[in-house]
Amino acid sequence: MKLNLWKKGLSILALSTLLVAGACGQNDKTSEPAASSSASAGGASEQVTHKLRLGYLNVMDDAQTILADRAGIYKSHGLDVEMHMFSSGTDLIKAIVGGQLDAGVLGFTNALSWLDKGADLKIVGGAQMGYHSMLVGENSDVTAIEQLKGKSVASQQQGSTADIVLNGVVWKQAGMERGDVVMQHVSPAVAIQSLAAGKVDGAFVFEPYASIAKQSYPVKEIYEVGQSWPFPCMVVIASGDIVKNNKEAVNRMLDAQKEAIDMLSNDAAKAASFITSDFITEDTLKKADGTTVPAESVIQASIESQVFNWKITDEDIARMDEVGQMMVDQEILKAKPDVKTALDLSWQEQQ
Repeated sequence: MKLNLWKKGLSILALSTLLVAGACGQNDKTSEPAASSSASAGGASEQVTHKLRLGYLNVMDDAQTILADRAGIYKSHGLDVEMHMFSSGTDLIKAIVGGQLDAGVLGFTNALSWLDKGADLKIVGGAQMGYHSMLVGENSDVTAIEQLKGKSVASQQQGSTADIVLNGVVWKQAGMERGDVVMQHVSPAVAIQSLAAGKVDGAFVFEPYASIAKQSYPVKEIYEVGQSWPFPCMVVIASGDIVKNNKEAVNRMLDAQKEAIDMLSNDAAKAASFITSDFITEDTLKKADGTTVPAESVIQASIESQVFNWKITDEDIARMDEVGQMMVDQEILKAKPDVKTALDLSWQEQQ
């Protein structure tokens, strides 16, 4: 799904091939998976002995699996990976449940929803800690979340992880309820468009939308959920079948993603050189003041704003449990799930 975003006034922000996907959640878009084979840009590779079908969303939350493919890291770990891009976590996890995919990186709330339906799934590794930024206009007098009471905010659709956390954490921290704010449930691109046009007072978005908006429009960040309430937004989810019958392939996949996370964490510039074209096809982006900024520097900044982590800690499991209760409170699930039954951390225990 290719888009050209935010063509408004003096500023034309040309950003194609960026999916309107729900990071840590879902949206109402659907798409057929587009396949691509694993690249060979990495170092010397082992003999390929395992094939894997992996799903991903074209968002910064999934940077480790995109990077592992684009930099040839999967291949260097002896994997022949078939990458399938989806426009929502809902469609991705349906493909895992339906047997069209072996694994994918997506929001753990998707796993909880499907485990509640009896699906055979396992969360086998960590990926990215939640990042959602509340942006307002640069000249806005709003400087804190509680000042949005009675105002309008654009964010992802109801039921997405962003929406669950917005209602269960962000508003509560500010002593507010969901009814205190006029919500517009839209894609991240439309949220930024609406904020730039003055149609909403705030936009709650993830990366790379937040970094691109801050580079290209007169906006400011007043809150970022990962700083005040860290939680494991994105995880690696695998089918029960692949975990039972080809654990070696699962372990090699996780080894490769760990290597990719190490690059993202320690050499963001190098990582950006491999994945920038997945998010921005142009070499530069035009800013609101008429100057330009290199696309790779925007993606590097987006990478550096994230916390990628291949571990799932006891604290992370406790956060998952809290979000599970939020899903019950918000009537997304009927009963609170037992998060620990969804986990298979045998690879992590070997590290």
